[in-house]
Amino acid sequence: MPHIDVKMFPGRDEATKKALAEKIIETAVEQLGCAKEVLSVSVAEVTPDDWNEQVADVIPAEQVMAGEVYRVK
Repeated sequence: MPHIDVKMFPGRDEATKKALAEKIIETAVEQLGCAKEVLSVSVAEVTPDDWNEQVADVIPAEQVMAGEVYRVK
């Protein structure tokens, strides 16, 4: 607790995704005041063709805390 789920288009290497996950963990520790050991981050790649169906159409607007959910046009 907590788990943070990141979804992004394919194309970034594993080192970049790992670095992002580590930065997210650092920020979560600072903001939430919890131990690093109780946090986890996953990264899922979603193709642009599947983005709206798997991401944009399923995340309720009231759960978005920053920015806007991107929609493929």
